[in-house]
Amino acid sequence: MSQPTAASVAGWTPIEEEAARATRIKHPDRMFPRPLSRRVLTVANQKGGVGKTTSTVNLAAALAMHGLRVLVIDLDPQGNASTALGVDHRSGTPSVYEVLLGELSLAEAAQLSDQSDRLFCVPATIDLAGSEIELVSMQGRESRLKEALSDEALDQIDPDYVFIDCPPSLGLLTVNAMVAAQEVLIPIQCEYYALEGLSQLLRNIELVQTHLNRALSVSTILLTMYDGRTKLADQVTNEVRTHFGETVLRTVIPRSVKVSEAPGYGQTVLAYDPGSRGAMSYLDAAREIAERGAAQ
Repeated sequence: MSQPTAASVAGWTPIEEEAARATRIKHPDRMFPRPLSRRVLTVANQKGGVGKTTSTVNLAAALAMHGLRVLVIDLDPQGNASTALGVDHRSGTPSVYEVLLGELSLAEAAQLSDQSDRLFCVPATIDLAGSEIELVSMQGRESRLKEALSDEALDQIDPDYVFIDCPPSLGLLTVNAMVAAQEVLIPIQCEYYALEGLSQLLRNIELVQTHLNRALSVSTILLTMYDGRTKLADQVTNEVRTHFGETVLRTVIPRSVKVSEAPGYGQTVLAYDPGSRGAMSYLDAAREIAERGAAQ
């Protein structure tokens, strides 16, 4: 009879145990360290289809599956992050919309994901679609999310990491996310138009830094949708690394059918196919993020 794994002894779910097993194949006896202090990262890129939500949920799941407590704030009215994490986001469900309006606390809106007992999500419902118009007339409209993510509110959930998944725009919801965070994580796809619009995003981040949140910084850039069969992917990768240096993670996320299929089943790729190239790449990227957090 085989010996129980460390994951089994710790009472992990089968999904977490399989993901941990796959990780140990590549990195024996290495689990993810806790950050020196709680990290709040806004995942932003106004260009659609760059793997923003996919990266948010898979990085969050990878960290949670390896012992860290993680909270995902779904700030995109499409609610794709909520779907991937298996949480209810039908109209009328307590959501980030009520949190922004001050009608609910963070803990009241947060749900436990079915993929880990350390992974939480504040879902987005269709009500969020009209929130930018409602926020315009509110006092402190750029800081509504920051107020909701106070230390006292976060302490009720006690996450090591908070990921804020932004809509593909540079509107008021994205500004709220940047004001509430200390770090920005930018996913960039390894394709022809990869850097198009990036300068505008960086200018907006600078404006937020100057006027609303001096603590904000672009801490992490993740290259996604890498296709090793093309010279273009290597050219984009080299250009991004030359320009942004150590900010770019060493791990590159490959273009993967499994990564694309997983949301259709209401899962992250780590739950859908833990041993796939996409899942292993997100595990490696999450490990880099965790190691940086422990070293800062």
